[in-house]
Amino acid sequence: MPLNIDKGLAGTVAADTALSFIDGAKGVLEYAGYDIDSLARSSNFEETSWLLWNGRLPTSRELAEFGSALQAEYALDPRLIDLIRTIPRTAAPMDALRTSVSAMGHFDPEADDNSVEANRRKALRLVAKTPGLIATFDRWRKGKPLAAPDSSLSIAGNFLWMLTGARPTPAMERALDVCLVLHADHGLNASTFAARVTISTQSDMYSAATTAVGTLKGPLHGGANQEVMEMLLEIGELEKVDGYINGKLARKERIMGFGHRVYKAYDPRATYLKTFARQVASDTGNLPLFEMSRRIEEIVLAQPNIIEKGIFPNVDFYSATTYYSLGLDLDLFTCMFAASRMSGWTGHCIEQLAANKLIRPHADYTGPRGLAYVAIGLREDAATSRTSPSARQTMSVAAGAKSSSM
Repeated sequence: MPLNIDKGLAGTVAADTALSFIDGAKGVLEYAGYDIDSLARSSNFEETSWLLWNGRLPTSRELAEFGSALQAEYALDPRLIDLIRTIPRTAAPMDALRTSVSAMGHFDPEADDNSVEANRRKALRLVAKTPGLIATFDRWRKGKPLAAPDSSLSIAGNFLWMLTGARPTPAMERALDVCLVLHADHGLNASTFAARVTISTQSDMYSAATTAVGTLKGPLHGGANQEVMEMLLEIGELEKVDGYINGKLARKERIMGFGHRVYKAYDPRATYLKTFARQVASDTGNLPLFEMSRRIEEIVLAQPNIIEKGIFPNVDFYSATTYYSLGLDLDLFTCMFAASRMSGWTGHCIEQLAANKLIRPHADYTGPRGLAYVAIGLREDAATSRTSPSARQTMSVAAGAKSSSM
């Protein structure tokens, strides 16, 4: 049977899913049938997580019970906190998160129970505790006393409380909540696919989540919003934007936060976030940063054929200023992506196991075949003869001399 080679799997359908729908050409993203813009404007992260796991919006009672169940799981096992304290303070937060998510499995008696009910409980724990893992490590690395979770707050509010030790304003809590909604799921992206591959072996939820975090760490997947913010800080002020961006364009260098592997229209996650980011920046005294972003967008989109090529701002472009305005360190930006996407990752794992088949694609072998085994005592000369022309010449002369003497 002939095999199709599709490096990057861009044209390959590897799973059925009811979690999210993407039409990159039209700029559409829906969670279980609801467009992302309406969810960002009207929903919250808790309701969005319920939607992803259940395929419908909850009733008020269901949402209240779900929110309470999440809040009851905010606290971290003291042994897990002790383990976080052993992670070097110099570790990258994504590395610390990878270790912490994996370690959660040691303290969960249901870790290896792959029943639907147990996996839903583990998914809930992962979504509830991941923000606390991030905040706990950040305070530990800075030498600050740890903040116990506040179970009266939403996931977004509790994270900001545990991170800063101060209760967030409603506007700050809502800003982070919007970002969590926008990043919750996105089809079969690299980290989601990695999670599904892991769980397809009938491994456990914590292993799958750890796989996803490790995949997200890669700069080709996560981290773009951090790079956007680094660019803005490097530019420094609005008056320098034109020269900086035009110089990059002249050198054909990439402008961070523009373009997407899937979207060839305006990223639907960025539509509302652009408006919201302006308000957050204004409220926190960071409006100049937003104006710099807006000016960069104007310059890039004014380039010839740029729109025809489908290059628009993506969700990372405006989430960068939002996270920065909330006071997050740059190296925590990708961690917040993970905290949000945990809802999608775990939802996909549950979905994968519902009709599971081990994910095992083919590889196109391009190496040699049919080689004869060479005894170890003869390999050094053989290797030398393959890699050194002068050695081959010397060996040839020596062989000729030996032959003539006989």
